Amino acid sequence: MIKAYAAKYRKSLSNLLVYLLLAVLGILWVLPICYLIYTAFRITPSTGIINTLFPDNLQLGFGNFRRLFADTMFLKWLVNTLIVAISSCAVTTLFILMVSYALSRMRFRLRTPLVNILLVLGMFPGFMSMIAIYFILKAMGLTNSLLALVLVYSGSAALSYYICKGFFDTVPRAMEEAAILDGASQPMVFWKIILPMAKPIIVYTVLTSFISPWCDFIFVNTIISDRTKYTVSLGLYKMINGERSSFNDNFTVFCAGAFVVGGIIVTLFMSMQRYYVEGVTGGAVKG
Repeated sequence: MIKAYAAKYRKSLSNLLVYLLLAVLGILWVLPICYLIYTAFRITPSTGIINTLFPDNLQLGFGNFRRLFADTMFLKWLVNTLIVAISSCAVTTLFILMVSYALSRMRFRLRTPLVNILLVLGMFPGFMSMIAIYFILKAMGLTNSLLALVLVYSGSAALSYYICKGFFDTVPRAMEEAAILDGASQPMVFWKIILPMAKPIIVYTVLTSFISPWCDFIFVNTIISDRTKYTVSLGLYKMINGERSSFNDNFTVFCAGAFVVGGIIVTLFMSMQRYYVEGVTGGAVKG
């Protein structure tokens, strides 16, 4: 009895320590987000970094958001980002799904070496090819264009095949074989049978393909120099680090822009989260 009580006490103590650690980590993770939201709505004579958490002349309102849309080209930058992100997302998702399905279902001589090569190439960070990509785009006359960003973001889409391929590996082949016996071709099987069942992995691919160009800064800063072609990441950076303004001049406006950009991503994830746990193959094959 005493041993059982001691074991239960040690387990409760260990759980308490774990929960305390998780609570501290959670607070540390949430604090910067709370600071950004607080600063985005803060209206004081000084628009710079907060020196005191609650200054005497503190006011909250939407003044920073009005400045964001009235005094900057944020709306133009947001539209540019949406064009690039949506276009790249569509091309990337299509490439990933087709490559993943081909590597999952088709058997050919160079399949295994190709899979290994793509896996190794996918381990290299994209910025390693940044200079080479810039000179290629410059030779083609594509710098300072949104098309260049779409090509850059979707050019290496096939390297992200492995998660989607793992999903297609779990889809029963019996349905495809039945469709082929009924006269369906392999492309028809992919478009009419596999894709309607693959909603969770399609949603996952769409989200990951959208967030990369939406948040990217490195390639945009390298390729784009025209202010009218900025995306939100480069535009907000230039706003607080430009020649005409110091960091403190537009810091609260920068936080307002970051709040808008982050809010769009959070809304997108929350609206599509339910598809992650949706079952698509359960009971699809009848005995």
